[in-house]
Amino acid sequence: MEETMAAGGAVPDILGPGLAVLFVGYNPGRYSGAGGHHFAGPGNLFWALLYESGLTGQRLSPERDHELLLWHLGVTNLVARVTPGSADLTVAELAAGADRLRSLLRRWRPRAVAFLGKDLYRAYAGWSASRPVEWGLQPVPAAPGVGAWVLPNPSRRSTVPYGLRLHLFRRLAEVVAAPAAESPSPAGL
Repeated sequence: MEETMAAGGAVPDILGPGLAVLFVGYNPGRYSGAGGHHFAGPGNLFWALLYESGLTGQRLSPERDHELLLWHLGVTNLVARVTPGSADLTVAELAAGADRLRSLLRRWRPRAVAFLGKDLYRAYAGWSASRPVEWGLQPVPAAPGVGAWVLPNPSRRSTVPYGLRLHLFRRLAEVVAAPAAESPSPAGL
């Protein structure tokens, strides 16, 4: 088990060997930055979605984020800087964060990386804001052997209905629970 401090940030990465999924957020919000734990904002749905989708066997709280490793899950942010919202991030910060994430993926080699937002995935891929991205498994891996998923952001500010968010988290849970040889192609989703 390893918790590494995100570069310059107050919220440590939750990383370790044998990860099924590495969740990637934009950056810590004020509540997460103040408490030093991921997805700590009031009304954030991350912990409920993990539990209700079957990715964890019990409902965790931000203060128990280090227990994600018990379910072979990890979490990091593309940018370590605490802000009120992702709109406060610069293009340079996002690009540097994408480079850092590529290094983390090479080191930890999770089966899948789940980007929590379409714009987040676009920033990682270096795409323009107008390039279409669908929810779910992406046709191009995030790194060799690492499937790329795009899931809705769990923030209460997201306009994506909870039922759709839960469906997508459950789909990820089904795929990472299946042996690698049985994982469906993006076309099968």
